[in-house]
Formats: sequence, C-alpha cells, structure tokens
Amino acid sequence: MIIRETEDAFVMTTQDDHGRFSGEIARGFRRELFIDESVLEEVLLAIAEHDRAWLLMDDMPIWNDESRTPFTFMDYPPLPKLLMYSKGVEETIAMSPYAGYLCSLHYASFMKNTTEAPFADFYRAEQARQQELQDQFSFPDDDTVTRQFGLLQLCDDLSLYVNMNPPGASKDQEHPWFREGFNMSIDGQRVVATWASEHEIQISPFLFERKWSASIKWKHVLKSSIEEQGIAKAFHDALWTEQTVTFVP
Repeated sequence: MIIRETEDAFVMTTQDDHGRFSGEIARGFRRELFIDESVLEEVLLAIAEHDRAWLLMDDMPIWNDESRTPFTFMDYPPLPKLLMYSKGVEETIAMSPYAGYLCSLHYASFMKNTTEAPFADFYRAEQARQQELQDQFSFPDDDTVTRQFGLLQLCDDLSLYVNMNPPGASKDQEHPWFREGFNMSIDGQRVVATWASEHEIQISPFLFERKWSASIKWKHVLKSSIEEQGIAKAFHDALWTEQTVTFVP
C-alpha cells in the first residue's frame, strides 16, 4: 500500500493500481526510448504487472501499532512480503518470461547491498532464477535490458511521485525522494518532474510522443473510521477517488 497522510485521513493506493498506472504512463513514451521494439509489449506488461505481488497483501491492509499508520510498502513485515514477491515474479513469468525477468531484476534490486537474512537469501534466489531464465530464453542484449529495466523503475518512480505528493505540490512540499529528480537519465540529462497544476506534471526531458494523460485511483480513509472499524473495514468501506494527470513538456 502507498500511503499519503493528511490531517484527518490516509490517502491509500494499492500497489497493483500503482503498477497499472505505471503501465499507462509507459504506453505514452517515445518508442525509441525502448531501443528494441520487438519486446515492447513484454516490457509494457512488466511495468504494468511489476507490483502484482501485492494483490493479496493490499486486499487486507494491516495496522502498524508502532507508527500509528497502516503498513506501507516500505515497512510491511518482511517475511510475507518476500514470499509474495516471489509469487508475483512466478505469476508474471507465466505470462511472459522476459516480463518476469524484468520484475525479478526489480525486486532483487531492493536487496542488492544487504547481507541480512532473509533479504540476502531472497536476492540470491532471484539471481539464480534470472540465470535460469537467461539459459532457457533469448533476451535482448545487456544494454537494451539495462534501458528497459531503467524505464520500468522510472515509471515506478513517476507513479510514486503522483501518489506520494499532494496534487499541485510545490518543490519544497514534495516528498524528499523526488525533489532532485529521478535516478534515470536520458541522453545524459536527469529526468525531473514538477507539478505545474493539480492536474498537470511537467517532465524534463520530455519522454512522451505528445501530452499524455493517465488515471490513478485511491481511497481517502478517514482516521475516525479506522478508530471505529479498524483499518481493513475502513479501507474497504471508503469510496474510490480517481485522479487524472497529464504529463506536459
């Protein structure tokens, strides 16, 4: 779950909805950014499905007594999270081995520099899975994989940018992860997003063929409802709100 806290509510976005929003964003990208268009649909599938591992976890949100907030993707208990990560990769491989390979790279990247169990164990298992997939299937060359994996992570970040910031936020109000831009660079220029209004986001360099709109849904879950009903029921009873944003030069 992605959480943005307000004075009286938690704005909650499921990870799968965030993933599908990421996929909507990617469909507007200039095609040459993908380098090898022969696997374009598989890359777009990977981007849209990259957080399907969270489907069951987000279906029943749980409460973090220590932080007094719902558990988020950042602090969710590790053992169930890692088990579902593995399941999500397996399900994506069944749809497309290359899409599953990109998702495996994505999850493993979170654990790359840790030596602590169970994270290191997960990382090693995903490395073995990646090697097995490389041995069984023909994937693009390393430079193309690096670019396409980078686009997956960029779309992930762009979606997080929309979900973790209030619409129209100024740079000093933004979540600190995004104030200096994203990790992805295109032609040597770091990708930066800035809210131009509550419905428009400026992207530099501009990655899209033209102005591009995508929609995400979330729930405003009142803190008073959580106190009365608990987080799971309060979330399920809350109404969905849809936000459409347009990416502009």
